[in-house]
Amino acid sequence: QQLSQLQKEKSEILKNLALYYFTFVDVMEFKDHVCELLNTIDVCQVFFDITVNFDLTKNYLDLIITYTTLMILLSRIEERKAIIGLYNYAHEMTHGASDREYPRLGQMIVDYENPLKKMMEEFVPHSKVYALISLQMVYPRRNLSADQWRNAQLLSLISAPSTMLNPAQSDTMPCEYLSLDAMEKWIIFGFILCHGILNSDATALNLWKLALQSSSCLALFRDEVFHIHKAAEDLFVNIRGYNKRINDIRECKEAAVSHAGSMHRERRKFLRSALKELATVLSDQPGLLGPKALFVFMALSFARDEIIWLLRHADNMPKKSADDFIDKHIAELIFYMEELRAHVRKYGPVMQRYYVQYLSGFDAVVLNELVQNLSVCPEDESIIMSSFVNTMTSLSVKQVEDGEVFDFRGMRLDWFRLQAYTSVSKASLGLADHRELGKMMNTIIFHTKMVDSLVEMLVETSDLSIFCFYSRAFEKMFQQCLELPSQSRYSIAFPLLCTHFMSCTHELCPEERHHIGDRSLSLCNMFLDEMAKQARNLITDICTEQCTLSDQLLPKHCAKTISQAVNKKSKKQTGKKGEPEREKPGVESMRKNRLVVTNLDKLHTALSELCFSINYVPNMVVWEHTFTPREYLTSHLEIRFTKSIVGMTMYNQATQEIAKPSELLTSVRAYMTVLQSIENYVQIDITRVFNNVLLQQTQHLDSHGEPTITSLYTNWYLETLLRQVSNGHIAYFPAMKAFVNLPTENELTFNAEEYSDISEMRALSELLGPYGMKFLSESLMWHISSQVAELK
Repeated sequence: QQLSQLQKEKSEILKNLALYYFTFVDVMEFKDHVCELLNTIDVCQVFFDITVNFDLTKNYLDLIITYTTLMILLSRIEERKAIIGLYNYAHEMTHGASDREYPRLGQMIVDYENPLKKMMEEFVPHSKVYALISLQMVYPRRNLSADQWRNAQLLSLISAPSTMLNPAQSDTMPCEYLSLDAMEKWIIFGFILCHGILNSDATALNLWKLALQSSSCLALFRDEVFHIHKAAEDLFVNIRGYNKRINDIRECKEAAVSHAGSMHRERRKFLRSALKELATVLSDQPGLLGPKALFVFMALSFARDEIIWLLRHADNMPKKSADDFIDKHIAELIFYMEELRAHVRKYGPVMQRYYVQYLSGFDAVVLNELVQNLSVCPEDESIIMSSFVNTMTSLSVKQVEDGEVFDFRGMRLDWFRLQAYTSVSKASLGLADHRELGKMMNTIIFHTKMVDSLVEMLVETSDLSIFCFYSRAFEKMFQQCLELPSQSRYSIAFPLLCTHFMSCTHELCPEERHHIGDRSLSLCNMFLDEMAKQARNLITDICTEQCTLSDQLLPKHCAKTISQAVNKKSKKQTGKKGEPEREKPGVESMRKNRLVVTNLDKLHTALSELCFSINYVPNMVVWEHTFTPREYLTSHLEIRFTKSIVGMTMYNQATQEIAKPSELLTSVRAYMTVLQSIENYVQIDITRVFNNVLLQQTQHLDSHGEPTITSLYTNWYLETLLRQVSNGHIAYFPAMKAFVNLPTENELTFNAEEYSDISEMRALSELLGPYGMKFLSESLMWHISSQVAELK
C-alpha cells in the first residue's frame, strides 16, 4: 500500500532527488579517480618535499585531505541510504530497470559506513609518507609559542634598522605563509591513514604529537568539525599493540585541553602588537611593501590561523575552560589585518615596480646561471627553463607605468609541470638532486605572484569568509566590541569582514551566491546601523548634559543669587545659620585634579573612539552594493534631533503647559553646538542635518506626519492664551508691549507676560522661522475673524 503511494509520486521523486543522487555518483567517480591517481604516483615513485617541489607536494596532500573530508562528510548524511534507495526504486518504476550506477553506489555507501577505518585499509599500499615527513622543516617552526616569536622579534621591521631595506628572504618562501590549519589537517589525517610509520619513525611521531597538542578539532568544511582525539582513539583501539599510541593520544588530549587555549591566546596578544607595528610602519613608508612583502603575507596568514582556531574551538570546547575561548580584543586583530590588506590594495603598483625589477635584474640572472651549471638537462626541461629566463628578462618598469596587465599563470603552470617531470624516479634531471633549483624557482614564483596575483594572495592568506557560517559568534564578537570602550574604535572591522563573504562561493555552485550575498548584506547593514545607534546615543547623552549646563545660565536662576546677596547686606539672618552657598554655573569646568574623570569626559572619549571607526572608510562594497557608514550616522542624528526638539517643548495637553520659547531656544542652541562639534570627529555635513530638521519644524507636520514645534506652539497660543483673552482673564498692556493676567477669582496656571513679551516673541519667531510665523498668524487671524463674526 505504501509502495503504491510511491508509484503516484515517482516522477516527483526522480525530479527532486536527482540532484542529490548524482552528487553521490560524482563523489564515487571522484573517489575512483583519486585511487587511480594515487596508484600511479606510487608506481612512478614520485619524490615529495614541501621545501623543494612545493606545488606538487601541497597539491598531493590537499588531494588526500579533500578525499578524506569528502568521505567523512558523506558518512554524516543520515538520509544517504534512503535517498539512493528511493531514487533507484522510482527509476525502476519509470524505466523498468535500476540505474546503472546504483550497485556500485550502494556498495560504496555500505563500505564507507566508517570512512576512516575503510580508508586506513585502502592506504596500506600508499604508506611511504615522504610528503608528510618533509613538514618537519616547516611545521615545528611555524607552531611556536608567543614567547619564542617575541624573542625572535618576528614580523618586526624596526628591530634591525640596518636591514630594513633588505628583501625579506627565505629558502622556503611559499612555506612561510602556508596555513597552519592546512598543515595540521595534513599531519593528523595523513598519519591516521598511514599510522604504521608512527611506530617506526621518530620524526613522524613528533609531528603527530605536536599537532595533537595544538588543537582539539579540525574544520572539515566550513562549520563542520572533526574531533581529533576521540576519532583517533576509536580507530587505534582495535589495532593490536597500539596501547602506546593510545596513551600518546590521551596525553596529547590532556595537553590540548589544558594548554592550547592559553597558548593561542598569547599568540593573538603578540600578533595584535606585531600587526599594529607593521601596519603603522607601512602606512608611513609604503615603499617597504616591496622588500618586506613576505612579512605582510606571513602576518596575515598567522593572524587568520589564530582567528579561525578561536572561532572553531569556541564553538566546540567544554564550557569549563571558556575564558581562553572568549577574546574581547579580537576586533583589534581583525582591524589590523584589514589595514594591511588595504595597504596592499592601495600600493599594489609600488610592489609591482619592485618585483618587476627584481625578476628581470636578479632572478633571471641567477636562474640562468643555475641552468647553465646543470650537468644534464633534457630538451623539454631545457625549453621550459629558457622560457622562464626569457619571460623574466623581457620585463620592464615601463610596463607597470603604462598600466599593463601582467599574467604569469602560464609560467607557474610550466613550473608545476616541470616539478612533475623532475620528481618521478626515472627522471634524467631529478629535482631531489638539484634542490637549489627548486628553492630558487619557489622564490621566483612568489615574486611573480607579487606582480600579477596580489588579490588572490590576499584571499589565500587572509580570507575570513568562514564567519559567514558562524554568524551567531560573529554577532556576539561585535556586541562585545561595542560594549568595551577601548575596542569600539575597531568595530568597523566587522562590516569590512562582510566584504570577504563572496570569496567562499564557487562557480560550480552558483545557487549559493544569492544566499551568501544576502547574508553579507544583512549583517553589514546591521553592524553599521548598530554602530550609528551607539554613536547617536552617546551624542544624545552629551546633549542632555550640555542642555542641563546651559539651563543653569537662564535668567530665572539668578534670582536666588541676588536674594542671597541682598540678605547678606541686610544681615537678616543673625544667629541663624544661613542657607548654604549655591554653586555657581561653570564650577564643573574647574579641575582640581586631572585624574578626576567626569561623566562628560567618558562620553566624549567613547564618542571619539566610535567615530574613528565610522569615519575609517568613506564607503565599502559588499556584493556589488555600496555602503556609506557616515550616512547611517547622519540619518540617525536627523531622527533623534527631530524627536529631541519636539520633546524639549515639554507640551502637556492635559495641563496645557509648554516651555517658554526663550528657554526652548537656549536648549536647541546647546543641542546644535554639540552636533556641530561632531564634525571634528566624522566628516559629515551637520549643516545639512540642521537644514533638514529645522526647516521641517517650520511646517505644520514633519515628513513623517508627526506634529512639529510650529503646530504645538500655534495650538497653545490659540487654545490657551487667546481663549483666556476672549474670556477676559488676560488683557494687552501697551506700556509693557505684552499681554498680562488680570486679577480674577481663579488664578491662571501661567503668567501671560512670560509668554508674550518682546523677548519671547523674538525667540518664538527664531524657532518657527518665516513659514512657521506665517502659519501662526494665519491661524490667529482666522480665529479672531471668526470671533468678530460671532460678535456681529
